[in-house]
Amino acid sequence: MEVSGKRCLALALEAERVAKELNMLDSIAVAPPNPALALIAEHVSIPVIAQHVDDKGEGSTTGYNVAKMLRSFNIRGSIVNHSEHRLLPKEIEGIVKALHESDMLAIVCVKEPDEIDAIAGLSVEPDYIAIEPPELIGTGNAVSKSKPEVITRSVERANSLGLKRSKVICGAGIVDGRDAMAAIRLGSRGVLVASGIVKAENWYEKIKDIASNMLK
Repeated sequence: MEVSGKRCLALALEAERVAKELNMLDSIAVAPPNPALALIAEHVSIPVIAQHVDDKGEGSTTGYNVAKMLRSFNIRGSIVNHSEHRLLPKEIEGIVKALHESDMLAIVCVKEPDEIDAIAGLSVEPDYIAIEPPELIGTGNAVSKSKPEVITRSVERANSLGLKRSKVICGAGIVDGRDAMAAIRLGSRGVLVASGIVKAENWYEKIKDIASNMLK
């Protein structure tokens, strides 16, 4: 609830402010709650992505998040298969296809490196594979410090499977720039952060700390 109502826009504007200052307009994205997606996309220039998209096309889809409809509101992509919204491989495949057909990014989450095998077996590669051990999410205990091998194994696994399009990023427990820097040095191409920023007293300072340390 820290980003309920118009506070959601306030956070997105702070993220955009940092992106402009650090020349990272295409590298910092926000994933607001569904009710705020169109509002945020209308007011910021950084990418806005959804937290979930359904495996549905045009037509009778009341109550579903449809990729093509989201794209019409300038939503640039979606998280898929987050540990709080797990999906079957066939559903993931359908969603990634729908996102790519709508010129949108697909960020598929996995809980452990071995799950990358299933993603590699799909007929279409996502743009990003996000490794997030669920037991660390929201704990402030960063995966890059407490379980660095999870990141390195994920990067190695993706490379050994010959994935061409998919870049490995990570999340879970990241709360500051040191956590983010450690993740990058372990081979991650980016980070997912939720409570580490949302619950911070100063959003601007927290986002800038994390983003600037990823550039070092």
